Amino acid sequence: MNVYDFDHTIYPGDSTLDFWRFCLRRHPAALRPLPGAILSGALFQVKLGTREQFKGSFYRFLRHVPDVDGAVSAFWAKNLSRISPWYLEQKQEDDLIISASPDFLILPVCRLLNVRGIASPVAPDSGRLLGPNCRGAEKVARLDREYPAAPVEEFYSDSLSDAPLAQRARQAFLVKGLTLSPWPAD
Repeated sequence: MNVYDFDHTIYPGDSTLDFWRFCLRRHPAALRPLPGAILSGALFQVKLGTREQFKGSFYRFLRHVPDVDGAVSAFWAKNLSRISPWYLEQKQEDDLIISASPDFLILPVCRLLNVRGIASPVAPDSGRLLGPNCRGAEKVARLDREYPAAPVEEFYSDSLSDAPLAQRARQAFLVKGLTLSPWPAD
């Protein structure tokens, strides 16, 4: 199977931030938790808070979106066309997308693309994280739990934090925009 990161890899941007902006236009009250998210983000940046605390604080905007599933459907109806053409040209039925973005946002686009997906578990009604952020070594752990002993032929990501998964693949590629390069050896 080929495995792909999502944001900045096959989707040109951060889908979570794009979804947040999409929701703000329709539900301005989703802006209310922003000061707490900014504080949490600052604490994370200076290593006084965790990535999970920051994300949990940010996801509180979901409490102000009355129909998250409907918003996700409308978001992908508008943004599915942004998926990178290079990915669509090589897409295979057994592809797997693994993302740190929330599962309520990523799994629907995986279904639209007719591929499998793994993402960070987040309650769409409250924004509460329901498990570890699916990033770095956690991507390998989730892959092993959900697809034990599955060989990874090719792996694609924009982030060197995905090195644990890149090391599992027979071939790995670093993605920068529309440019794919072999994964750096070091």
